[in-house]
Amino acid sequence: MIDWQPLLLSFKLAVVTTVILLIISIPLAYWLSKGKSNFKLILQTIVSLPLVLPPSVLGFYMLLAFSPNYFLGNFLKTYFDLRLVFTFNGLVVASVIYSLPFMIQPLISGFHAVPSSLTDAAFSLGKNKWQTLYRVQLPNMKPFIYSATVLSFAHVIGEFGVVLMIGGNIPGETKLASIAIYDEVQSMNYSTANIYSVILLCISFTILLSVHFINRKLQKK
Repeated sequence: MIDWQPLLLSFKLAVVTTVILLIISIPLAYWLSKGKSNFKLILQTIVSLPLVLPPSVLGFYMLLAFSPNYFLGNFLKTYFDLRLVFTFNGLVVASVIYSLPFMIQPLISGFHAVPSSLTDAAFSLGKNKWQTLYRVQLPNMKPFIYSATVLSFAHVIGEFGVVLMIGGNIPGETKLASIAIYDEVQSMNYSTANIYSVILLCISFTILLSVHFINRKLQKK
């Protein structure tokens, strides 16, 4: 019988991570989309690294950084009693870092796609930057926001290398659906692995189909 806990844990991680990404990515993408200083170029390159960096490499360095034997992990453990290695909290932090470019890149494209005439009109009417952001720019880039949100959610659902390095394989705590598939294959339980895989395949297909469908509806308005 299939264990639903890894799937539920994957959904929980995806929801928490996506919410955090939305909160931090909108102002960050807004700032990165304005101007092209060398510092912003370097920061955007760092943010985009997970797109090309092998997950095992990123996971290894995060494992070292979060370990109590190193400065960051020791600092969090000593002053906040927070342990990130082999915990759900660690999975959240790792997933935010690993999935950040999937949220940031569409949002930056969205800010670039908003006509400057709209923002100029808002400023001429006495709106400040934040009022213009939330009342003018964000409402006019809904397809980009939706794509960024859904793709980030889907990316977290399918994570494997980074979450395995940081969280390990603790049932009920860090054992996600992707790790459950790996375990079942290792145990040669192909039928159970197939069930997990089909479920994730259907979820991924539905997510991508909804992105295309809703974006088409939004673009027609």
